[in-house]
Amino acid sequence: MTNPLLQVDGSPEFHSIASAHIEPAIDILLADCHAALEEAAGPAVPAEFDAIASVLDTCVERLGAAWGVVSHLHGVADTPELRVAHKQALPKVTAFFTALSGEPRLYRKYKTIAAGARLPAPRARAVANTVRDAVLSGAELDGTTKERFSAIQQRTAELSQRFATHVLDATDRYAYWVSEEELSGVPADVVASARAAAEAEGRAGFKIGLQFSTYSAVLRHAQNRALRATLYRAYFTRASEQGSADLDNTPVMRELIALRQERACLLGYANHAQVSLVSKMAGTPARVTGFLMSLTVRARAQAQREAEALKQFARTELGIAELEAWDVSYASEQLRQKDYAFSQQDVKQYFTVDRVLEGLFKLVNTLFGIDIVEHHAPVWHDSVRVYRILRDGVVLGQFYLDLYSRPGKRGGAWVNGAQSRWRRPGGSVRTAQSYVVCNFAPPDANGIARLGHEDLVTLFHEFGHNLHFLLSTIEDLGVSGFGGVEWDAVELPSQLMENFCWQWDVLEPLSGHAATGAPLPRALFDKMLAAKNFQGGLQILRQVEFALFDMRLHAEPGSEADICRLVDEVRASVAVLPVPAFNRFSHSFSHIFSGGYAAGYYSYLWAEVLSSDAWSAFEDAGVLEPAAWDRYRESILEVGGSRPMSQSFEAFRGRPPTVDALLRHRGLAGPATATA
Repeated sequence: MTNPLLQVDGSPEFHSIASAHIEPAIDILLADCHAALEEAAGPAVPAEFDAIASVLDTCVERLGAAWGVVSHLHGVADTPELRVAHKQALPKVTAFFTALSGEPRLYRKYKTIAAGARLPAPRARAVANTVRDAVLSGAELDGTTKERFSAIQQRTAELSQRFATHVLDATDRYAYWVSEEELSGVPADVVASARAAAEAEGRAGFKIGLQFSTYSAVLRHAQNRALRATLYRAYFTRASEQGSADLDNTPVMRELIALRQERACLLGYANHAQVSLVSKMAGTPARVTGFLMSLTVRARAQAQREAEALKQFARTELGIAELEAWDVSYASEQLRQKDYAFSQQDVKQYFTVDRVLEGLFKLVNTLFGIDIVEHHAPVWHDSVRVYRILRDGVVLGQFYLDLYSRPGKRGGAWVNGAQSRWRRPGGSVRTAQSYVVCNFAPPDANGIARLGHEDLVTLFHEFGHNLHFLLSTIEDLGVSGFGGVEWDAVELPSQLMENFCWQWDVLEPLSGHAATGAPLPRALFDKMLAAKNFQGGLQILRQVEFALFDMRLHAEPGSEADICRLVDEVRASVAVLPVPAFNRFSHSFSHIFSGGYAAGYYSYLWAEVLSSDAWSAFEDAGVLEPAAWDRYRESILEVGGSRPMSQSFEAFRGRPPTVDALLRHRGLAGPATATA
């Protein structure tokens, strides 16, 4: 019991967890879970919800919590030893959860429960989801078919992890050494970070890596075209056949897509996209494709005008005769500065992390009547902070905030639920815990971390997810927090929060110049607002391109044979800006190969329809109107996944969603042609 992964309650002892703890802890927890599963599925336990829960749920939750900690550390504090331990335990954990979901005796009991006595609505929803997920996990299969299904489940989990590991390693291994002259135009904080990275290795000069905060700053600001081209090629050939053979994701992708297709056929579906959409609002691949193409029609003409304007500007103002992919971010930033007379670097000086967090926490206090207070608990890195959320002095939940990029940490931004709110079989309530992870540029030599406006949007986005998870009042497993929420609706609360980043009354108080403390000037904000929909058509088409590639990849059997061809076909039908033939964005497209968005990337645009429509309610009532936010909290956040999002949305808006608000917010005026 000295193994920190075996603790039952409280904050994980991150400072005490070593890779050597993983296998023995997981083996003990798995043994308990297998025994509990056999008992719950056996004849001694009746087909009653409470009877099954009292035997099974506590064991499974302990395993899930421990494995969640291991997986989290693998994503944010990876080491060679941890990676080996994770890889060794993954097949055993995957095998158990496959067995749990597909156990036929337990499945039959849940079917009996679902058809029998009337349950409270959240519990009925949880049981219905359990039955549905059991079918999708092979509960109705038997014999060699079931064995093959189980083998596929285990192999796909291994491949997804391998994909993510390849991307992480390809990112961390890359280093490009440059002189100060080559970094002309690059923001001073990025230059200082590059110098510090070189000094840390005992070398002179500047070390540039592929962590996104660095890469994006160089592509956007570097005047040296050759440097931009070099980093662009390196970034978009990561984990492909154009790099180290041991990190090439090509065979991983092919096998993974083929196995997803085979698994779908075993379940009686034509393709993986159909399986994915069983639990989503959109319902069918055809409806998703129609939605995406209708947005393409609405955005394409504007995107073409934006592309031509960018090419013309690059020729006449920047001396770039032929605009290439590595020029797009730089030329766009220069055009933005010309048209709107400000740069993103200007804005970045006004948003320091401490000031932003203070303002964000005050905002959510105003909206939801909650207090966010810092809490001392073990963490996995010195920069991580821990907070508790309270209402009237009562703790509702706790979250960890990990903001900065570093080696060994997966790129991107996300929120994971460490544990959801749950009323245990004995009656006690476990409060929720979550991880909020971003990859912003770390603090400078003076300890000051600055956020660009895009970073600010990312932070508010992730905090919307966090509120969805922690403010849920549902106490049934599987439908508390954002558990059970349809994947194409789960982005609603996150995207809704992004809108605050364009509200003067919100932005001004949380701003403060890093050097002077002066708030964001209103004139600068007005320029930002005027530029909000800068290249809005191009932005829509970029998201459509990713989503359409994802949907076609999973809806067209055999697509894995030539993924590059499929990418080219999608680009030809959607994109209006040049993309070089060597570009292999798919090889680091972690969302769909290792992040849970397979045949679901369209969800960002689908949920934006919901969030834009929801935000229009606040535009009508007043952005900080308490009654409207109370209704939103009660209708959407608190109910979690205990009912379909269509019902929750209509409870809030009084009608189904329409696409009008999205088009208006994106600057694409006109009658709606796409609906959610």
